Amino acid sequence: MNLNKLLLSAALIVASFGAVAHGNSGGRETISPAFQYAIPNVPGKTMTALIVDYPSGGTTPVHRHGQAFVVGYVLSGAIRSQLDDGKAMVYKAGDSWQEAPGAHHKMSDNASKTEPAKLLAIFVADADEKKLVELDKK
Repeated sequence: MNLNKLLLSAALIVASFGAVAHGNSGGRETISPAFQYAIPNVPGKTMTALIVDYPSGGTTPVHRHGQAFVVGYVLSGAIRSQLDDGKAMVYKAGDSWQEAPGAHHKMSDNASKTEPAKLLAIFVADADEKKLVELDKK
C-alpha cells in the first residue's frame, strides 16, 4: 500500500476516534499510524495497525470497532480494558487480547496515574471500511 493511502486511512481513523493530544495527566490518547496492508490470501480484507499512546491516567471514551476483528498488544506500561459485560482486565507490556467484531469496548485506559502507556492496535476489516472506531453517542 502506498504511503499516501496509509496516511489518508490513518487520518480517517483518527478523525473517527476523535483523538487529541493532551499534555496533562488524565487526557485523551494520541494515535499514529504504524502500517496497513491488504491481506493477499483473504481477498477484500485489510490489516491496519495504529500506535495508541496514553498519558498517565489517559483514557479513550466508550466505543466499538464496527465489524473489524481487533488485537490489542501492550508495548509499554499497563492498559485497562473491558469488553461488553466482561470483567475489566489489566494488561501489561507484552500482553495481548482480542476483540470480536461488533464488541463494545466499555473501558480502555492507562491503568497508571503516574506512568504513560503504549498500545499497538491491529484491525482486520473489509478493505473499504473507513470507520474502524466509533465512539458511543452521549
